[in-house]
Amino acid sequence: MKIKRSNAYSKLTLISSMLLFVMLMMVPFFASENVLERLTVLFIYIILAAMWNTLAGFGGLISIGQQLFFGLGAYATIRLANAGIPPFTALLMASLLVGLLSWPISKFMLHLRAAEFGIGMWVLASVGHLLVNLDPLIQGETGTSLISLNTYNIEVRRILIYLVGLVCMAGLLVGLFYLLRSKAGIAMQAIRDNEDAADSIGIDAQTVKTWFFIFAAFGTALAGGLWLAQASSFQPKTYFSVQWTAYMIFMVLVGGIGRFEGAILGALLFFIVETWFAATGVWYLVGLGAVAVFCSLFLPKGLWGLIETRLGICLIPVGYQVKGHVLKDGTFKEDVFNEDAFKKDALKKGKP
Repeated sequence: MKIKRSNAYSKLTLISSMLLFVMLMMVPFFASENVLERLTVLFIYIILAAMWNTLAGFGGLISIGQQLFFGLGAYATIRLANAGIPPFTALLMASLLVGLLSWPISKFMLHLRAAEFGIGMWVLASVGHLLVNLDPLIQGETGTSLISLNTYNIEVRRILIYLVGLVCMAGLLVGLFYLLRSKAGIAMQAIRDNEDAADSIGIDAQTVKTWFFIFAAFGTALAGGLWLAQASSFQPKTYFSVQWTAYMIFMVLVGGIGRFEGAILGALLFFIVETWFAATGVWYLVGLGAVAVFCSLFLPKGLWGLIETRLGICLIPVGYQVKGHVLKDGTFKEDVFNEDAFKKDALKKGKP
């Protein structure tokens, strides 16, 4: 039996991703301002989709209150910048602070199960929104601006935001990839499939879920700070709106929940649809809802799940792949691999 953690497609994807990253780093030298702004938005969408997929797709923690961390990331950036910290440093520090804040939040939220967790996160986001409104600096729903960004020339600022967005997106995706391939990643997926069974083989479910919760909060806060840098203005009702979580759910559902490639594909599709149809107003939102319902009913694994099933392609494997085994008569036969059983067996042996 051959066990692999990569394949020809994944090696090709790795090389292609590195080339794409270098090309994207060079885009500011020849692209227009509008292209830079739109690509920055795409980077933010990919971060949001990947972070929500981390919780829901790989951990089974379906949150409808992730706008809490998105809004807090932007708010903390405003606060730190107002204290005299350079805006881009403030953005990173704010994300780290929100990540730290998510630790005590996880202590009581992760005791909730299923719908209780999702609704609890929504309530918490509403509470966070109200508390931020009380800050005199924010002036209620009037909001404020990230004034310290004005120290940069507008063209330099646009390029810096683009580059920071690109590096943050790439860093988070690489970090998530290695996290999912680690022992903790396998444990998280085992918890998603059956928490009681995972507990019975010695997995500390609470600790594993806490680490993933913090990682998702940090990434979502980083996206909030990047959106603030892009938009320059901060209004609590905009950043703490449930629409952000709705976008995350849409991207992951359409792309393929629980699949690394699915979140990226979903973000790309959402970005294209928004670019072409956002001007149609309410029909744009109706169309998004219809597509989400269609995928839920007829494509439960999302578009990438369909591609993966039909073509057998896995570009970014985060689990194990078994090619086959040798029979008693010496012949080699392709296996129908039970990945869940293999994960549990690997965890028992302490070999992720």
